[in-house]
Amino acid sequence: MERIAVSDDRKHFVGAVSGKRFVVWGVNYDHDSDGRLIEDYWQQEWNTVVEDFQEIRDLGCNVVRVHLQLSRFLKSRNEPDEEQLRCLAKLLKLAEELNLYVDITGLGCYHKQDIPSWYAELDEPDRWDAQASFWKHIALTCRQSPAVFCYDLMNEPVLSGEKKEADWLLGELAGKFFVQRINLELAGRSRDAVASAWLRRMIEPIRQVDDKTMITVGEIPWAQVFPGAKSPFHSCEAGKLLDFVSVHFYPKSGEVDRSLKALSVYEIGKPLLIEEFFPLACSIEEANEFLMKASEYADGCVSFYWGKPTNENIAIGDLQSAILAAWLKHFVNARGDFESRGKR
Repeated sequence: MERIAVSDDRKHFVGAVSGKRFVVWGVNYDHDSDGRLIEDYWQQEWNTVVEDFQEIRDLGCNVVRVHLQLSRFLKSRNEPDEEQLRCLAKLLKLAEELNLYVDITGLGCYHKQDIPSWYAELDEPDRWDAQASFWKHIALTCRQSPAVFCYDLMNEPVLSGEKKEADWLLGELAGKFFVQRINLELAGRSRDAVASAWLRRMIEPIRQVDDKTMITVGEIPWAQVFPGAKSPFHSCEAGKLLDFVSVHFYPKSGEVDRSLKALSVYEIGKPLLIEEFFPLACSIEEANEFLMKASEYADGCVSFYWGKPTNENIAIGDLQSAILAAWLKHFVNARGDFESRGKR
């Protein structure tokens, strides 16, 4: 199994040794069908993880995105939870055996009840220190594994504006908080300056121990809401620190072209990954239309898998499960068409 890297011309993903182009086709394994995060059950129910990863492999995927909460991997600002790190190392061994690459997304605070007071009460400099400590220990654990596709520093980080904010978390969805602020106030800084400073603080401890694995940030596509909006994480200064662009798209019905126009904003001369994608607000037909046209810009797509094979989803009988089963079946079959159309 060879590591995946950015091509010499900076346009695509390739095998680091072979130079063969690598198109991402994967799923987010962010929670199971009961809403549990992987770290809630990978110690007591390891066979569940094994079976799920085998199913993901059998679906024809080559990447699985896992989401790690900071509080499960740090006991304090600098003390790691060694047992959880051993579970992560075990997960990477499993991925190597199955020839699956892992997108490791960190710093999660998805379950608010899991956030310890020592972390919730930190000010910005100390919070950034704790986050950097998280990444140092994760990178130390992962650096030897060729199965690590990338480190995604945070899921959908948000920058505050001129108004001082009171809470680091926002955007609750189904009992989970998927969005976080990286600052509560600008304090005389520009948004680009805050983004650059935060990226440097996160990346430095990673690069001290791992100079090979790609680094990115999973972003909300603000260009979909504010046409033409540029990402502060890919400004001239901050963008130099990241290896590729990751954006999350959920096209709305009747707005496929609008979403494609927004996606094109993120084509900035780097590999572009659609790191989250699902027909949440559009039909499967519209989702397929978006994907096929997105192949002009994107180097792959990551959808969702929540721990049940398609046949089990169908057997459950509720509408949500039926939609998931139908989409998964369609998604795995769309890989060939996406790759053949291919970004040039």
